[in-house]
Amino acid sequence: MGDSRDMIDFSEHIKFIITLFAIVNPIGAIPIYISLTDGYRPEERRRIERITPIAVTAILLVALLSGEFILRFFGISIGSFRVGGGILLLLMATSMLHARTSRASHTSDEAEETAERETIAVVPLAIPLLSGPGAISTVIVYAYRTKSMLGYLFTSAGILLIGLAIYLSLSAAPYLAKRLGKTGINIVTRIMGLLLAAIAVEFISNGIKNLFPALA
Repeated sequence: MGDSRDMIDFSEHIKFIITLFAIVNPIGAIPIYISLTDGYRPEERRRIERITPIAVTAILLVALLSGEFILRFFGISIGSFRVGGGILLLLMATSMLHARTSRASHTSDEAEETAERETIAVVPLAIPLLSGPGAISTVIVYAYRTKSMLGYLFTSAGILLIGLAIYLSLSAAPYLAKRLGKTGINIVTRIMGLLLAAIAVEFISNGIKNLFPALA
């Protein structure tokens, strides 16, 4: 029995990492990163490549540790949050299936404002592009399921892996953009969008079951 529960917990953490990777989609962010850093010196790009994953990791870890407190403070049930988060993820998935960046993550106004900023590492790259509402709500939902210190450690490790993936993607952005091209990146984005759409439906269905136990 103990082994079975461990396997279920482990699979849940693997699912969390895959879900978060699909939402963050560091490969899909490469064209935006390249366009925003056009004209930057190599040392400026390297600084952004270091700061952005650190900022994303910090934001998601804060969401992990404070998520349950936020839900209790505002009196939001986990069922309602799952339905709301699922709808948000579904909207993001629809945009990704059309190979577009969801406006829930990044708007044209935010892109224009970056021209006047000294660095774009935190805004808009870290937030809201990479660690936007979808990623934060996903972390909070999974944080609610995590009741043990070991569970928090596994989830934190997953977030750190996402941070590493972001760093590798940004560091290899010129190479990946040249190899994959716009079409290749769009294909990856659409695959992530399809996966995210299925996850969003599961979020919504589980939320409805929480709200209406009789349906379960």
